[in-house]
Amino acid sequence: MTRVNDYIRAPKVRVVTESGELIGVMSAREAVAKAKSIGMDLVEIAAKADPPVCKVCDYGKYKYEQSKLKKNNPKTTTKLKEVKFRVRTEEHDYNLKCSRIEKFLDEGNKVKVQLQFRGRENAHKELGFEVLKRVAEDLTGMAHLDQKPRLAGRAVSMLLSPLPKEQRKRKFIMDHGELVDEDDFDDEEEIEEVEETEE
Repeated sequence: MTRVNDYIRAPKVRVVTESGELIGVMSAREAVAKAKSIGMDLVEIAAKADPPVCKVCDYGKYKYEQSKLKKNNPKTTTKLKEVKFRVRTEEHDYNLKCSRIEKFLDEGNKVKVQLQFRGRENAHKELGFEVLKRVAEDLTGMAHLDQKPRLAGRAVSMLLSPLPKEQRKRKFIMDHGELVDEDDFDDEEEIEEVEETEE
């Protein structure tokens, strides 16, 4: 929340004009009095600075300009998706999952790729690393490896983030068509949305 006039709590503030020119450092009370003497408000624009920066301006106009800026620069929402593989994922399913990951990346989402070990597979964890290494190599045209495959308990996982739009090159969409219908998966839990974050 933006603090204005007598609601500004800092004892000292750095005061600037509407155009950004520095007036000087003074007490908040003195700055408010100066602003009011010319029919303006004192608006805190950088609360975390030391001392906080305040602007002498018309608060109504300032609020309007800020809302316009927010409209023109909406927050982008990045979703973290998760796709699960198995040590013995069959070729068709492998291609399908990679195609799905490409689709997620193309939408600008990050993807966590996970492989869970079952039973005797725990004795051959290197096989899981090989599957994830193959996935990372197959998706080099779409993704950047944010987090290398690492083991946590009975699972190995890695994190992929999308390359810039102009660098993306889908491999599986070309080789296998639009095989991204979730009904095609043998296990519905293989794909899930993990979380949503704002940037």
